[in-house]
Amino acid sequence: MEAQAAGIGRTALDVDPLELERRIVLAYTGAPRNSGTNNWEITKRHIDGDRHIFDCFERIRDTAAAMRLALERGDWDEVGRQIAIEWENRKRLAPGVSTPTIDGLIGQALAAGATAAKVCGAGGGGCLFCYGPPGSRSAVAEALAAGGARLLDYHIETEGLRLG
Repeated sequence: MEAQAAGIGRTALDVDPLELERRIVLAYTGAPRNSGTNNWEITKRHIDGDRHIFDCFERIRDTAAAMRLALERGDWDEVGRQIAIEWENRKRLAPGVSTPTIDGLIGQALAAGATAAKVCGAGGGGCLFCYGPPGSRSAVAEALAAGGARLLDYHIETEGLRLG
């Protein structure tokens, strides 16, 4: 999604979804976090002009731009590096963005060969997104399962929602 003069526009990225799938493990941590409280605190601090929050948002924005370029180039190592950078900046937004359970599972995923990991979704679900080389995918999945997470079966949707 991009802000354009005529409004918000969608720009498709030429990314091989199967190559991307080979690098991702999704898991339910069993430990949802309270994203509503976090989001309110972050929003309030932004409205109040908190320079730290602005800095985090600018870094996250810059990471998104770098991620797009890495995806377009098929530079999978850089994709992982940008995911890790984004997560570090997102955690700086508020203390409750992560939890000890999530931090522990991320540590296990990284030790098993993941390049990066972060929470995904709005937080109520407690889901974890792990990224790494295809050769590490099984070990990452096993480490998460051993840590108590439930692995989620998924596929990247390429068609989108279709009605009748």
